[in-house]
Amino acid sequence: MLNRIMELFASAQRAEEEPDPERARVATCVLLLEVAGADDEFSPQECERIVEILRSRFELSQEDAEGLIRVAQDRRAESFDLWKFTNMVNEACRTDEKRQIIEEIWRVIYADQQLDPHEDYLVHKLAKLLNLTHPQLIKAKVKVLDEMRGKATEN
Repeated sequence: MLNRIMELFASAQRAEEEPDPERARVATCVLLLEVAGADDEFSPQECERIVEILRSRFELSQEDAEGLIRVAQDRRAESFDLWKFTNMVNEACRTDEKRQIIEEIWRVIYADQQLDPHEDYLVHKLAKLLNLTHPQLIKAKVKVLDEMRGKATEN
């Protein structure tokens, strides 16, 4: 029991030692990974989309994006809930940045062309934790769906 308590304090201290931009990157990645696994299936399309998002959003190389995913997986395994990560995003990001993150979450959800009820529940929960309104959430969803339709008609 004492060891478990010591581990909790050690993991909290490690998270606090990370610079703010790095904490926000890790937190964002955790949220993307969490939503990708919400339906108990982490598809290759979702994985590719997450790597693409991380490379674009944070200007990372393929290797650095994959490294960020590994760090985020480790941090998530050390945590009991998502509040810690949404709080990091809330502290580091403005509302427009959080709306962009929700758009990225929708892109991950729709990477496999379907919306699972667990994914839908989780994205609504994340929007609330990120202090976004329901209209902001829906606007982000519609934007992503419109993008997908545009790509489909181009092909």
